[in-house]
Amino acid sequence: MSDATSASRAARTLVEGLYDALAGGDRAAIEQALTADFIGRVTPGLPFGIGGEHVGAGAMIRDGWFTIGAHWRVRAEPSTFTATADGRLQVQGIYRGTGRESGTPFTTWFAHVWEFRDGLICGLTQITDATAFVGALESEGAAPLGLETMDLTVADGVATLCLARPDARNAIDQRLADEFLVAAVRIAGDTSVRAVLICGEGPDLTVGGDIGYFTGNAGDDLGATLRQMTVPFHLAFQVLAMLDAPIVTVAQGAVAGGGLGFVYAADIVVAAEDARFVTAFAAIGLSGDGGGTWHLPRRIGPARAARAYLLNEPIAAQQALDWGLVAEVVPAADARVRGVAIAQRLANGPTRAFAQMRALLRESWDRSLPEQLDAEIVGLVASASTEDARGAIDAFLNKQRPTFRGL
Repeated sequence: MSDATSASRAARTLVEGLYDALAGGDRAAIEQALTADFIGRVTPGLPFGIGGEHVGAGAMIRDGWFTIGAHWRVRAEPSTFTATADGRLQVQGIYRGTGRESGTPFTTWFAHVWEFRDGLICGLTQITDATAFVGALESEGAAPLGLETMDLTVADGVATLCLARPDARNAIDQRLADEFLVAAVRIAGDTSVRAVLICGEGPDLTVGGDIGYFTGNAGDDLGATLRQMTVPFHLAFQVLAMLDAPIVTVAQGAVAGGGLGFVYAADIVVAAEDARFVTAFAAIGLSGDGGGTWHLPRRIGPARAARAYLLNEPIAAQQALDWGLVAEVVPAADARVRGVAIAQRLANGPTRAFAQMRALLRESWDRSLPEQLDAEIVGLVASASTEDARGAIDAFLNKQRPTFRGL
């Protein structure tokens, strides 16, 4: 057994023990699993001071987990454990619980990203739908949060997430950042979703951050406003990276600033001929968000990425295609239709194999070649156990077209 495999198993055992301790309210066992300087990052929007960052094991236990226990009876039911190339453990599953006073039941998807040091847990990023918890506080329950800045629909296996602030050119304000996280979590928790399409209403995908919102709400502390916005915005991108379902983004008109994150999140980008990609941050004296400083050098190379950031030069659609930022360029009138067609094709494909492909491609940057070859064997074995693989091989032998069900 390799050292990495042993470490992964030890990490899983440690985390499973912590879940049991949390369910039983065993404070001593919880403390034994954590480093003293443990940092917990909990979904923004959870009330009673739970959402946000808790520094120190005591703070996380007192102000995070035990405060949750004071208001809800809830248990985490993990379903998947995925070791990442950098030594973290991603756990996805379902929260099932009720409000303590209301008795209102709720169920919602979660993702936990656990970090380790010296055989203990030193960090957690927890992502879920805060509105499900808030709704369970009411005796009659609460309707799911209505999305005002975007539309989310699911049909025929495709989740379509459409930015819907066309009058503001789909600029990103606090509401859109918050709703993006809610939408991403809902997509992740919907087992019928087999592909995702991201697009925007109007002529632009997004012009990036809403400067009017910044100036109108920041006061003397612009940094605090930007932090409040970017935390849920970035958590949403983490959720999309964990999806089994492939993602298609339709880029048209302006695609700027942090809004470039919708391009980076996609496996396939369809660009309209009028698309213009621009980092935009240098023009307003900011350094950037949306994952661009990680993604852009990997997509177009470090020299081009540095030029795009420092000189703030727009990248035209054809140039983006030549550099590998997008997969294809089509007339503006055809871009949405083309994106829908690709998303539907992917939704009809081998979803579980796509999930392995996405993870392998994403994590290859953090692995050596021997490590990647080992990871490919693990992925191949996992996908070979699916009904889709067995059915497709039978269809091939019988000279028939396979039908994939995502199983």
